[in-house]
Amino acid sequence: MKTHAQAVVIGGGLAGCSILYHLAKLGWTDVILLERDELTSGSTWHAAANIHGLHDNNNITRIQHYTMNLYKELEVETGQSCGVFQPGSLYLAQTEEREQQLRLQEAKARFYGLNFHEVSRAQAQELHPLAQFDDIRCIMYEPDGGNVDPSGVPHAYAAGARAMGATVERFCPVIGTDQQPDGSWIVRTEKGDIHTQWLVNAAGLWGREVAALAGLTLPLQPTEHQYFVTESIDEIASLGRRLPSIADRDGEYYFRQEGNGLLIGAYEKDMRFWAEGGTPLDFAHELFPDDLDRIMENVIRATERVPLAATAGVKRVINGPMIWSPDASALWGPVPELQNYFLCGGIIPGFSQSGGLGLLAAQWMIDGEPQHDMFAWDLARFGDWADKKFTKDRVQDAYTHRFKIHFPNEERPAGRPARTRPAYEMQQELGAVFGLNCGWEHALWFADQPGVVETAGFTRQNWFQPVGQEVERLRNTLGVIDISNFANYVITGAGAHDWLDRLVANRVPTEIGRSCLTPLISVRGGVAGDFTITKTAQDAYMMIGSGMAERYHQRFFNMVDLPAETRFEVATNRIVGFNIAGPRARDALQLLTNADLSNEGFRFMHSRQITVAGIDCLAIRVSFTGDLGWELHCDAGDQAALYAALLQVARDLGGGPVGGRALGSLRIEKGYGSWGREYSQEYWPQEVGLAGLIKLDKDFLHKEAYLAIHDTPPREVLAMFEVEVTQQADATGGEPIFTPDGRPAGRVTSGAFGSSVGKSLALGFCDPQLVPVGAQVEIYILGAPHRATRLAEAPFDPEGMRLRS
Repeated sequence: MKTHAQAVVIGGGLAGCSILYHLAKLGWTDVILLERDELTSGSTWHAAANIHGLHDNNNITRIQHYTMNLYKELEVETGQSCGVFQPGSLYLAQTEEREQQLRLQEAKARFYGLNFHEVSRAQAQELHPLAQFDDIRCIMYEPDGGNVDPSGVPHAYAAGARAMGATVERFCPVIGTDQQPDGSWIVRTEKGDIHTQWLVNAAGLWGREVAALAGLTLPLQPTEHQYFVTESIDEIASLGRRLPSIADRDGEYYFRQEGNGLLIGAYEKDMRFWAEGGTPLDFAHELFPDDLDRIMENVIRATERVPLAATAGVKRVINGPMIWSPDASALWGPVPELQNYFLCGGIIPGFSQSGGLGLLAAQWMIDGEPQHDMFAWDLARFGDWADKKFTKDRVQDAYTHRFKIHFPNEERPAGRPARTRPAYEMQQELGAVFGLNCGWEHALWFADQPGVVETAGFTRQNWFQPVGQEVERLRNTLGVIDISNFANYVITGAGAHDWLDRLVANRVPTEIGRSCLTPLISVRGGVAGDFTITKTAQDAYMMIGSGMAERYHQRFFNMVDLPAETRFEVATNRIVGFNIAGPRARDALQLLTNADLSNEGFRFMHSRQITVAGIDCLAIRVSFTGDLGWELHCDAGDQAALYAALLQVARDLGGGPVGGRALGSLRIEKGYGSWGREYSQEYWPQEVGLAGLIKLDKDFLHKEAYLAIHDTPPREVLAMFEVEVTQQADATGGEPIFTPDGRPAGRVTSGAFGSSVGKSLALGFCDPQLVPVGAQVEIYILGAPHRATRLAEAPFDPEGMRLRS
């Protein structure tokens, strides 16, 4: 067996074989896959193996489309059958919300050039003569939908990898993984040790056990999952063609042809966890006892759709394990706390995603970064706050609501609260409705009484009016916003300035009390993050960034060596903050402090340590609202007292609490981008308006990558649109943008109703040649065209006078 390799992939299931194949295809042929049993052991071999192209997340749509096209190419390349059947898939909508979801996906498909379109009931009946569609509002057809052979695909990946020089070692359990001082790994097996630069944990059901060898605990939990195949049905056998699959997600089942019978599966409410204490090491190709009674309600609905299924005998029942993350998306990417440790686990629709997963994983390891922003799958979205209880609660919710629509802005309650701040109970009493951000509960909006539960949908919901009132309150007087869900970093010591200056692209302040806004440049020259950096004392800085990206950004921080005399602290747990903003923010804050808050005494983008209501605070004159305001950062133990004092003076002046939803609307009114939406590794600084913050007369992380693209004209530009709302719905993000003559022109990244300017607004990327300033476009909200105009400037205070007043 090999003793050295560029990468060792642990796990011979679908994901591991795909990663091995793509590593070899991108040039790393000195790679080896270790499988403890036979290839496909665990959960791969018994999967239903359905494939589909569309997803609510645009980038996942891209990689699913890549995956579907890859299988036939693999067959030609390797001679190994993938068992590809593509008779098409019918997607059914029984409800208005499902119809809205499908129509939006149809618009996205047209934008990306995918084949997904509406068919009539008569056309659907012709495609699937055994089904009835009388109760269906809308039917979409994906001609390329279907299924593959769950064993054939991994073997094809493995064959392709071997042909390029990769090695597959079966019956070779891994018994140890030891990181070396240089960041490489020793992978210990019963057949000997392998020294490797990269370790890939694609161990599937045993991902937790392999992770534990490196001291990691993963938020993963296996469950049982059942489907069954009927005996042969004469009417299917006599058709002479294969029937399309049926995706009736409102009915909570899936349906496709298998042989001359039917395969029916479901995600039942009465679910079962498995292997809570760890996956047995001797488990391989076993199944659990049948328990069809648990899924019978779903099956009855399926047989109502295809009545012949009710009289068919059951040929085979599959009840096997699946392993889930808390949100049913993959745990994927390099582990930030370790060098060269890549994780790929918790994949549910694996056969729709395996090719894209493998390709982007190989890009990340070889090139340093994937071509697409995949934070929705990045393991860095979870921290150690995602403990076993949280994971179980969320997995149960994800499993039992597998086919439930994920509405824009929806916040599901399972597993919460995971982390709270001292002001949490006070906010509850004020009527706060909370969201989840990096484990923290944060106030989204304030109802008129405690205990209100928000509704969810594609249209304006019960929070629309209260959020609008909060926006207007802040714009007219003032508001107090809890910003404790932002990430806080404290950097101290003699090398603090030099380290920060080598990390970020703007010049780091050298004067105490000065702040700067700065981008962080990604491996390919895009925008990895945006931060506010404040010099708080001699050799001391505070840096503030996106809360949900705290663990993601750790990877970039690790790329710049920290001087021995410098200390870097992730201080999010101990530092909290409030933004007091609005035209009367100065009046309110002045009632609580003796500090000089005049425009001459405390200018924009300056900071000072001040006492507010007897509490020590770092005050920074900056506001994400685009209005006059200060951020006040204090010790977490003082949060409740500071909040009470700020709210009291706010109320005395006609203001009050403001939540995160209003903050989102306020920043869109001002045209401010947000990390994860407008700012990501995919977008260049000159495309998002951040190029002016990059100083080329200094060194910074990935400067060479930026220099390679900084003179290149923008591929797209971040733009603002005013939307003519014809339905009670606003853009939220992901909606495609077309020219009036139907040409794809861009996509929305954020949207909201701007209550203080009386306009429905959207931020998004567009082709500046197709959509110049003032041009009209069509934004597909609810899957229907809504006329919109590209604005020349933000509708609120475009000159920034309020910020600096």
